[in-house]
Amino acid sequence: MRPAKGLNRREVLAAVPAVAAAQAIKLGGPSQPLPVAVASSNGLRAVAEAVKRMEQGLPPVDAAVAGVSLLEADPDDVTVGYGGLPNEEGVVQLDAAVMDGTTMRAGAVAALEGIKHPSQVALAVMRRTTRVLLVGEGAKKFARAHGFTEENLLTERARKIWLYWKENAAPSDDWLPDPKELEDPDIRWFVERFGDAYFRPQGTIHLSAVDGQGRVGCCTTTSGLFFKLPGRVGDSPLIGCGLYCDAEVGSAGATGHGESNIIVVGAHTVVEFMRQGKSPEEACLSTLQRVVRNTREVYLKDAQGRPKNNLTLYAVNVRGEVGAASLWSGSQFAVCRTGQAPELRACAYLFQRPQRTP
Repeated sequence: MRPAKGLNRREVLAAVPAVAAAQAIKLGGPSQPLPVAVASSNGLRAVAEAVKRMEQGLPPVDAAVAGVSLLEADPDDVTVGYGGLPNEEGVVQLDAAVMDGTTMRAGAVAALEGIKHPSQVALAVMRRTTRVLLVGEGAKKFARAHGFTEENLLTERARKIWLYWKENAAPSDDWLPDPKELEDPDIRWFVERFGDAYFRPQGTIHLSAVDGQGRVGCCTTTSGLFFKLPGRVGDSPLIGCGLYCDAEVGSAGATGHGESNIIVVGAHTVVEFMRQGKSPEEACLSTLQRVVRNTREVYLKDAQGRPKNNLTLYAVNVRGEVGAASLWSGSQFAVCRTGQAPELRACAYLFQRPQRTP
């Protein structure tokens, strides 16, 4: 881009996002009110916070981090941050990533222990290094160097749930369950919310945001698969998988079965489908169809040959259109746009979930 006569370098750089957005908007369709944020169903408070921050002038990537930080600090949310359920050894390991679609910069951390806000550490990686991903002890040292406080993230509720899982995971190990455990309100809460048949749900929040200046940003943060192998990293901190954005197109992210999403590079694929002209919902559905085609191992399929695990994709384009889709019915996503209250909407889906028998 050749600088226009009379503009200094700073003014030219400031004009780049608006030019990119204007070119993208030509792809078709009327614009919706901006700013707007879309997130997984646990992100109702997060999208409201993100929109408020963007209205105050904060860049979308910072607004996304501000939104998800509410959940990372909430001990009652066992899927992210403080209070997140631990790995199989009882250690909380967190993953997070951020991306700025205007600068195309990103930052991420994985298997981070002892730091409540991995999303904020990921933002620092993006802003304060020339790298993208830090893991394990290196990620913790980086966080401490930048003033993040190390603390015990395993809450009493999460410890009891982990112990209940460990005692019931196998019938022939050395652990004996206590029949009275099911009387514990924390255990009852977990079983009623997540069930005890499979007992391995995934927990994550993704948030994508677009402001009124053509800027795009996103963040995904998680405590990962419940009771995972120590050191296991899913899709959430992998750029292009758990999240991806481009100010010429929009933003996308994922929650659910991370390994299935890694194989299709899900978030990037959604953005590329939107680049081709698909709506956010159509782009999510098309990507999920690839997941189905790529699910070939027998242990990943049900009796009808469909993926047993669920995966949900979320997207927003630069015109402010939003959409989400899941492999299985029953999922919701959170949306908030300027001047409106946050709301939950039903996700599109590929397969109807069988009804449970009483």
